[in-house]
Amino acid sequence: MRLLFGSFFTLILAAAIGLGATWVTTTRGVAFGSLRVGAWTAWPKNGSVDIDPYARATIARTGELPIGTGDGVAFYARTDDAGNNFDGRCTFTVSGMTPAARYWTLTLYNLDGGLVPNAIDRHGFTSEEIVRQINGQFVINVAPRARPGNWLPTGGIERYVLVSRLYDTPIGVATRTTKEGPMPAVTRTGCS
Repeated sequence: MRLLFGSFFTLILAAAIGLGATWVTTTRGVAFGSLRVGAWTAWPKNGSVDIDPYARATIARTGELPIGTGDGVAFYARTDDAGNNFDGRCTFTVSGMTPAARYWTLTLYNLDGGLVPNAIDRHGFTSEEIVRQINGQFVINVAPRARPGNWLPTGGIERYVLVSRLYDTPIGVATRTTKEGPMPAVTRTGCS
């Protein structure tokens, strides 16, 4: 009886630890083969046959369709370069250059993966509509209140995620390298 109870307890404990580790991995965005540049993290293999099982489980759980390997790569930022969590009541600046890409987008999402509602219905910018400086760099203010230039409203939500999608880019795609490119800097410039 003692052996049966001990075996049953060990089996339950092992299942709880295994399922708990899998749940943490799939809900926290932890996947193998990530490419990290500053505050930005991408998983270039997510759109390929080389995808790891945890990333596959995360995609199945969220329902998000990854960009195919030949099409591009998506970079996610949940904090600024200093590690401060994004807060919709604060102002963050996304500035600099992007890696070589035929087309790119920068979009603001809530933590559930939905677009953040706001009064002007602006949810992101594209490489074609961004206002650039003379040197080719850009500055995007992500803030709850209107700012001059490129302004992306947060709607005052507590937490959000920025997603930069690079289409037709050599970063981790065609060359299958993880060479870093010049990703934009993300800094907190003020808080209300």
